[in-house]
Amino acid sequence: MLRKLKIQKKLSILKSRSGLRAIIANTGWLFADRILRMGVGLFVGVWVARYLGVQQFGVFNYANAFVALFISFSTLGLDAITVQSIVRKPENKEQILGTVFWLKMLGGVGCLLLASVSIFILRHDDELSISLVVILASVGIFQSFDTIDLWFQSQVQSKYTVVAKNTAFIIVTLLKIALITMQAPLIAFAWAGLVEVGLGAIGLIFAYKVNGHSIWLWHWSFPLARNLLKDSYPLILSGLAIMIYVKIDQIMLGQMVGDKAVGIYSAATRVSEVWYFIATAIMSSVTPSIYGSKKVSEAIYYRKLEHSLNLLTRFSIIIALTISILAGTIIKITFGSSYNEAEVILRIHIWACVFVFMGVGASPWFIAEGLTHLPFRRTLIGAISNILLNLLLIPKYYGVGAASATIISYAFGSVFANAIDSKSWKIFILQIKSILIFRF
Repeated sequence: MLRKLKIQKKLSILKSRSGLRAIIANTGWLFADRILRMGVGLFVGVWVARYLGVQQFGVFNYANAFVALFISFSTLGLDAITVQSIVRKPENKEQILGTVFWLKMLGGVGCLLLASVSIFILRHDDELSISLVVILASVGIFQSFDTIDLWFQSQVQSKYTVVAKNTAFIIVTLLKIALITMQAPLIAFAWAGLVEVGLGAIGLIFAYKVNGHSIWLWHWSFPLARNLLKDSYPLILSGLAIMIYVKIDQIMLGQMVGDKAVGIYSAATRVSEVWYFIATAIMSSVTPSIYGSKKVSEAIYYRKLEHSLNLLTRFSIIIALTISILAGTIIKITFGSSYNEAEVILRIHIWACVFVFMGVGASPWFIAEGLTHLPFRRTLIGAISNILLNLLLIPKYYGVGAASATIISYAFGSVFANAIDSKSWKIFILQIKSILIFRF
């Protein structure tokens, strides 16, 4: 009997180590993906910004921000719930993936229609902005194939997604360089973005097939769709609220100041937001383990959450300090003298990443606890505060005011809103503890 227990213990340890190795390897692939995109993407993005000039770069980023407001209707808040569903019931994967795919396809069509009608109402005399929004919003339809990525996430095998999407990314990066060389118009860069998503979808289908699966086995389930939407509708609204307080600053700058102000502001946020991948990469690898540990022990479950939050928060503080110090040099070297005004904005805006990281680190807790309605409440608080602060600060301080509004609203939406409800006090305490770097 004792020998049997020892064997079981050894097998458990080996399984645990194997799971840890899988998480580390998966995180490595995601980091490699984002580092490639951060390096190459930032280089080409800066090249595009220099080529287009502040005014046209502002128009392009205004259109991107406008489409982002509607993108939650294409994802339908299903990503995390889908991963959790597959982890819990892997035998139902064909039904889960098929249902999620068609829901996302319908969401993508809805995103396109809503964005197109809205931009026409807001800027009916601006043909360029309307065309950009229609092209960029079409991305949501092709993103329905990201359902395949959710399967790979549930199996901690994101390397297949990384290879598929980075192949598309490299091809389109070369295309963008060719467009700059040929002095192509702004609209061509929007088409290039749509081509990248389309090629990424083809790559995901191929990777899924190579691994012995087929999308033709997927099937629709109305009862499952109803249950998924019942769980995800708060996340849809939360996603909309997130996009409002992530992108509303650029839209309000465009409407209240002008597209040139958006171009300056976008240069700063491009450097600031590029670091957010660290939080996403870490949590997409760790989240399945967090869900699994909840079945084993509450103590292990909360220990994993705490460790994740500590890691993310400390990473974010190091990043914010470094970028704040080097902001002037970064803007001058990358975007050039025409974007000099972005330096001050970057010094302020980079500190928003601390609260972004803390919010991403807390997100698995809400799903695991079945409290998906609470993120909507906290992000709604953040969105409303961002709009009000932008209305107050943008007319007087322009981009600097928008950056300041972003930090304050992110703090409310990601952290302090969790203190309002007693149900979320546990995660609020973990977030506050994570920011106390020198605590004993």
